Amino acid sequence: MTHNAATIIDGKMIAATLRQSIADDVAALRLRGVMPGLAVILIGDNPASDIYVRNKMRACESVGIHSAEYRLPATVAQDAVETLIDTLNADQSIHGILLQLPAPAHIDAHALINRITPAKDVDGLHPLNIGKLVSGAADAVVPCTPQGALKLIQSVRTDLTGLHAIVLGRSILFGKPMAQLLLAQNCTVTTAHSKSRDLPALCAQADILVAAVGQANMVKADWVKPGAIVIDVGINRRDNGTITGDVDYESASTRAAAITPVPGGVGPMTIACLLANTVAAAQKTAQSLG
Repeated sequence: MTHNAATIIDGKMIAATLRQSIADDVAALRLRGVMPGLAVILIGDNPASDIYVRNKMRACESVGIHSAEYRLPATVAQDAVETLIDTLNADQSIHGILLQLPAPAHIDAHALINRITPAKDVDGLHPLNIGKLVSGAADAVVPCTPQGALKLIQSVRTDLTGLHAIVLGRSILFGKPMAQLLLAQNCTVTTAHSKSRDLPALCAQADILVAAVGQANMVKADWVKPGAIVIDVGINRRDNGTITGDVDYESASTRAAAITPVPGGVGPMTIACLLANTVAAAQKTAQSLG
């Protein structure tokens, strides 16, 4: 029996469509005298973070969002970053504040995230926003990567009711919010992780398999149920400088119905959803202005 190759879920194309509608929203806000603003705080010189921040700034510019970048030395004191966050919280021209992670070891990133005003927490990591997401509140700020991953799943299948979704990974940045989003779509959700027993057999039951473990090509073809939707959130740098995901793309493509490539899958969607969250925050401000 031959199996047709999987549909490639084109994150770049879907993100471009989303960015176009964001640009329209920005234009509408600017007509009302509101210029959406995003502040990004980068501590130290992590080369990967550097690239992400540059991409975020460029994306802001492309849709008309004002962006401000705060680059702090790796040696910066915790209280200096806290003072900066307090200033940005009070700045009415800034609607979103993003702390680029990871931060240097001496910095308590958790305390900094908790200090960001929840309405400006465009990463959706403040405990209040996480609580809203879990409780199903309509005004929860949803973290950008899981939000983007869900949009990619829905690009191939709109109704996910009753499907078994397995999320590989349990981080607060991705795994936990992803599971909540899939629950809200009426999926049966299993959160799997490094301590789960017999991962290959477990994953092979998934109608939707979302991999976010940070291990290159860990998910092999026999982990994939024939006809499953596979979303690869991993970004792993090989020794030769190329980037690969957590899924063995070539072999998994022979069994999946649809699969995201790395790069060009989840990455572009994360940035598009960051822009969307920033614009949504600006829209709330505009409503309060009347």
